[in-house]
Amino acid sequence: MKAKESARSSRRPAKKIACAAIVAAAMVLLAPGGALWAQPLPGIELRLNPGAGPAQVVDTVKLLVLLTLLALAPALLVMVTSFTRLVVVLSILRGALGVQQAPPNQVIIGLALFLTAFIMTPTFQEINRQALQPYLNNQLTQEQFLEAAAKPLKEFMLRQTREKDLALFVGLAKLPQPRNAGDLPLTVVIPAFVISELKTAFEMGFLLYVPFLVIDMVVASALMSMGMFMLPPVMISLPFKLLLFVMVDGWYLVVKSLVESFR
Repeated sequence: MKAKESARSSRRPAKKIACAAIVAAAMVLLAPGGALWAQPLPGIELRLNPGAGPAQVVDTVKLLVLLTLLALAPALLVMVTSFTRLVVVLSILRGALGVQQAPPNQVIIGLALFLTAFIMTPTFQEINRQALQPYLNNQLTQEQFLEAAAKPLKEFMLRQTREKDLALFVGLAKLPQPRNAGDLPLTVVIPAFVISELKTAFEMGFLLYVPFLVIDMVVASALMSMGMFMLPPVMISLPFKLLLFVMVDGWYLVVKSLVESFR
């Protein structure tokens, strides 16, 4: 006991000395004229200068609009491309297999993004040829550029959109009956395209879900007939579902069907 008390008493002065040293160092560094204050700090200056004319104000507004569009770029990618159908079908497929985190979300989203780039390449090339290159060569104004860029994208969306969905939004917007679908504004085409993509994605997901559902039902019936009520059927059916998916080369068939559905 005496040895322990002597050891504790010898540690207390050491702790006090260490705390005193830390406090002294902080006071030296933070005191006026100390080491931290001796270092030059960068200055920040904000200026609001009056515009030289209306053109300068318009350029500033255009810059703000461009930054806003860049912030909304992920939403635009989802709404006007094939990404919605791809990511929904792949997510339903993962749920049908019964594996919660394989493949993970990053893999599914990455695969959907690359497939989107592959599917949308002809449309992007058409936008580059008809709108971007003439605009960079000062052959088109900004308004003409936006109109020319929207045309190939609208054609792609209209090929995948059902007439029923277009008629729904035309009626909700109370627009006159157009002569053809190309005359419809993007505010009507985009939401109609999105709900059409969702319906198509769920139809494809249902067809993918049925074979795996049959395996679950067969395994559950077999376990009940053998009296194994406490054994979860998922534990037995999961290896069979993975084996079936691998044997039929499931990823090849799913990706092929998804890409060909946009042709």
